[in-house]
Amino acid sequence: MQSFVYYTPTKVFFGQDAESHIGEALKGYGVKKVLLHYGGGSIKRIGLYDKVVAQLTGAGIPFVEVGGVEPNPKIRLVRSTVELCRREGVDFLLGVGGGSVSDSCKAVGLGLATGLDPWEAVVKNIVPEKPFPMGLVLTISAAGSEMSNSCVITNEEEHLKRGCNHDANRPTFAFMNPANTLSVSPYQTAAGVVDIMMHTMERYLTRDPDTLLTDRLAEALLRTVRECGARLAQDPSDLEARAQIMWASSLAHNDLTGCGRNKTFTAHKIEHDLSGVHDNITHGAGLAVVFPAWVRYEYRNGLQRFAQWAVNIWDADPQAEPEQAVLEGVANMVSYFRSLGMPTTMEELGVKPEEYETISRLTTDGDSKTIPSFGGPLTSREIQEIYRLAEAPKA
Repeated sequence: MQSFVYYTPTKVFFGQDAESHIGEALKGYGVKKVLLHYGGGSIKRIGLYDKVVAQLTGAGIPFVEVGGVEPNPKIRLVRSTVELCRREGVDFLLGVGGGSVSDSCKAVGLGLATGLDPWEAVVKNIVPEKPFPMGLVLTISAAGSEMSNSCVITNEEEHLKRGCNHDANRPTFAFMNPANTLSVSPYQTAAGVVDIMMHTMERYLTRDPDTLLTDRLAEALLRTVRECGARLAQDPSDLEARAQIMWASSLAHNDLTGCGRNKTFTAHKIEHDLSGVHDNITHGAGLAVVFPAWVRYEYRNGLQRFAQWAVNIWDADPQAEPEQAVLEGVANMVSYFRSLGMPTTMEELGVKPEEYETISRLTTDGDSKTIPSFGGPLTSREIQEIYRLAEAPKA
């Protein structure tokens, strides 16, 4: 097991009364003025906007608001929001939404905390001396941003999607009511299930030995998400399944399932530029295509580890030879993703072979860098091989 530092400063309010704690929490923190940040307006349709506003008003906390956060949140809106917050004297960011709203909030916070252009702060992974405080009222279980140290943002002019990871990105508060996810569409719910699983599977498939406890925690989380994801595919109103999924989204990405091991997040890095170029690709859906292909590319570099993953998470035959077990596990995983209604091929994502070179060179900054992976660093050529492994089988 590797040495590690485990830091989770986020105070979580979980349950069907979660948002009723917003006023007291922010007032107790000494907040003077809030940015209320959200997406396309669904929070108004479900009545959550009114509840949040009532909490701020009741606590005597003035606010300004910026809606319109898009999937794959854009740096353009982040920049204009930073300027608004500076003019208005905002001292706390409150996002109401999912991973996109959270990432937009985090990027705004980096711009405010560093005094830099927020895109520069993200791509250079600049850590501010003091983080800008923020909270998230969660409406979708997926990204785990409500407790994570990551921020991912899209520069639409350059067709780049980039992220940074450091503890200044961790929210101060998270308000998590599973009932607020009931309006999420089956497709987005399924994409969230995939994203949650990937956050832990990308941590699980590493070379670090002797991580028995972390392995068992990861396996329990993954099997729970797998079970509850299947339940939601059958009955989207299953509130208990939504509660399990919501809590799993936080634990999958607050690094609990990564303690004691190195992480590369190769599939995430590869997928980011697919959805950076094709803005209609939901991150979790892209991962449902990329990750199985990445496993097929890498598994011979760590056969026993990948076989353990296949047996303990995807019910591969424990008596099978390791290679057979891995391939059985991948097949079971792909079948599960399909049962949720997720794409599993590049064709289903709408990505054409003639785009492979261009997109892979975005990932490697024109082959000026490589991407860390299980068996060694990847160039754009290797990334294109992974793309091809994600194509539909030829007749």
